[in-house]
Amino acid sequence: MFKIGDKVVYPMHGAGVIEAIEEKEVLGEKRQYYILRLPIGDMKVMIPIHNSNEIGLRGIINREEVPTVMRVLKGKTSVMSANWNRRYRANMEKIKSGDIYEVAEVVRNLLTRDKEKGLSSGERKMLENARQILISELVLAAELEEDKARSLIDGMFA
Repeated sequence: MFKIGDKVVYPMHGAGVIEAIEEKEVLGEKRQYYILRLPIGDMKVMIPIHNSNEIGLRGIINREEVPTVMRVLKGKTSVMSANWNRRYRANMEKIKSGDIYEVAEVVRNLLTRDKEKGLSSGERKMLENARQILISELVLAAELEEDKARSLIDGMFA
């Protein structure tokens, strides 16, 4: 169980800080919720504690793991299906996993593909989502400003 002040990752949404643990009644049931503030977009999210494991809520990486994420971003592009639909589904599974290394892979692969062949609007949207998720965790793990984290990622593909 996490506590107030913990930095966590909510798959598909990104990293944030648990601001509170509150009991709320939703659909007639009283349950405890983590109140998570996501620094990017300044959004608040309520996450039911009872199924936070199934959702994939996890602690952020530590500062020492940031260079490993950067190595993934610099790495070779993975073999991707030529079929748009298969490629999209494979990338979506990686993003849903909540694993920062898989999200970094998606960012790397889509940025590389964008340079080589361009992206469809759906893949462009997916790239932006994956990039935001990655940036949000780097901001908290490495204590960077959002712009600095974004520049760090973009600089690797310039």
